[in-house]
Amino acid sequence: MARLLRIFVLADTHNKLPKRILDLAREADEIWHLGDVCEPTISGDLEALGPPVTIVRGNCDSNSEWPLVVDLVRDGLRFRLQHIPPESRPDDVDVVLHGHTHVPRNEKRGGVLFLNPGCVTRPNQGSPASVAWLEVRDGKAQWRLVLLT
Repeated sequence: MARLLRIFVLADTHNKLPKRILDLAREADEIWHLGDVCEPTISGDLEALGPPVTIVRGNCDSNSEWPLVVDLVRDGLRFRLQHIPPESRPDDVDVVLHGHTHVPRNEKRGGVLFLNPGCVTRPNQGSPASVAWLEVRDGKAQWRLVLLT
């Protein structure tokens, strides 16, 4: 059996990273931030936890070193990380992870899974603040939203 990979996924921190989130992220094998970090020290706080951190640049971020899109492969699954969701379904990935809307998402469209962890600050459309766990094993992805209420 393949090893379970636990990825902590967050987006739209907008200058705030509550201690509770850092405590949750300590259990991760990897941390993926889907943009709108805003305050540069937040990336350092996440990196200090130890697991590898991947960050994509959001529309509110000024760090030009962060890429707009990152493609990763984990256990045979192809992931695309970007802040703003694509307008059309990409053909070359299995899962698109995005932020920007401040609304959680877990939707399959034409064979591509679209996931959004919601946001840490300023939730939208009645959704509470949230982050998520992405677990990958045996070529399958399991998504679990964590509400920050």
